Amino acid sequence: MTPPKIHTLDYIVNKESNAYGLSIHPMREELYAELHSRPFQVLSSPARISYLAVMLGADDKQEEFEHFCRLYQHFQQQPPSQEGVCYEVDFGSLRVRREKHLEFTSYMFINTDTNQAVSPFASHALAILPDAWLAALPGTIIAAFHIAIEDARTQPEPDLVSVKSGFESMRLVGSRPQNGDAQVWTTFQLHSDGCGRFLIYNKNMSDSQLGRMVQRVVEIETYRLMALLGLPIARKYNAQLAKMDEQLATTTARLADSNEKLDEQALLAELIDMAAWVEAARAQTTFRFSATNAYHDLVLKRLAELKEDEVSGHLTITEFMTRRLTPAVRTCKATGDHLENLSRRIDRVSDMMRTRVEMSIQSQNQHLLASMDRRSKIQLAMQHTVEGLSVAAISYYSVGLLKFIIEAVYDKGVQFDKSLALGLSVPLVVGGVWFTTRKIHKRFLLLAKAREEKEKRSEKQK
Repeated sequence: MTPPKIHTLDYIVNKESNAYGLSIHPMREELYAELHSRPFQVLSSPARISYLAVMLGADDKQEEFEHFCRLYQHFQQQPPSQEGVCYEVDFGSLRVRREKHLEFTSYMFINTDTNQAVSPFASHALAILPDAWLAALPGTIIAAFHIAIEDARTQPEPDLVSVKSGFESMRLVGSRPQNGDAQVWTTFQLHSDGCGRFLIYNKNMSDSQLGRMVQRVVEIETYRLMALLGLPIARKYNAQLAKMDEQLATTTARLADSNEKLDEQALLAELIDMAAWVEAARAQTTFRFSATNAYHDLVLKRLAELKEDEVSGHLTITEFMTRRLTPAVRTCKATGDHLENLSRRIDRVSDMMRTRVEMSIQSQNQHLLASMDRRSKIQLAMQHTVEGLSVAAISYYSVGLLKFIIEAVYDKGVQFDKSLALGLSVPLVVGGVWFTTRKIHKRFLLLAKAREEKEKRSEKQK
């Protein structure tokens, strides 16, 4: 039996990293570590949390990491030597968790001091940060909100009036996630300090469960804002797409009207301009709209993981998101589909235009070929005429040469009638010249025919 073929790997394996002498893939440890790169937090209640999501340009990422390291220096700790996906550090009364994502970097500041103020949002974790550190943070803030966690296991929940006072009397969205083990209140609006607010009452959750639930709430708020980034772009292009639709419809109608004389080059240039605009719009929107769909899917997944129960008289987070976020995402999707459809329609009209131009060129070529055919027939007739004149001219000069020969023979004493001999030679010379000319003509025709047949055979072989 033939042994299986072993393919040589393009990477180096390590046999010294295990006790069995096995060939270990060099990326195995990284693959294991990837699943633990963003561990869930363990949060105790009560606590005050402030969260920031910062969008960074390519030039700001290194500066932002260096700025993050200044926190270590301020609290007299050793900063990390290199960039990482997730850092969590305890500075005493302040815990900081920093995570890197594809489009943004998030900061979670946690104040675990149990001596909280009476109002849940009277104090927050950002107040513990060094002076001017937040103002010098590189990038732009896409999400900023405070989370107040209260322990409802040893004390009753406050009434609705007290809850509403913490949200500046704005309309509340509330639910009981994790099958009623907690209660979450929010408004999904910005408050007087420019930040959003979440109020969470821990009724029957462990620190690990609370940490996971808070992480889900944070991701829902961040991802829904990231998903909505595509909506202004969609609205911007929708107005322009309506005009582009009308322009394309007018162009198509002009093509369909057979009685209208068109400037085909100008019309084709117009279609090229439209196609260039659509492709530029697709280049600017494709990534954003794809990201919108991806963030929306993540929001829906995190909402399902909350396992919400309804609070009487209030929308749940899932109901609010389904009603407000989903239409925005569908608008982005519809705009992307509209651009794609418009691109295909322009391609079809361009094909029609090119076909019309090609037919026009073919018609011009046919007229040109007909004109060339007429000219060739005239040239052939003229050639036959010239051939007849050539026969007469060659015969005339040939008879003149023959006359010299006859006279030379007569002068040598050969007696005959010179005039009769010369007269009899004329038809013979003319017939010989005509026969020779026709033979040469036929020979060239045969050569041309043989060459044409050879070209046809070569084309068939190809």
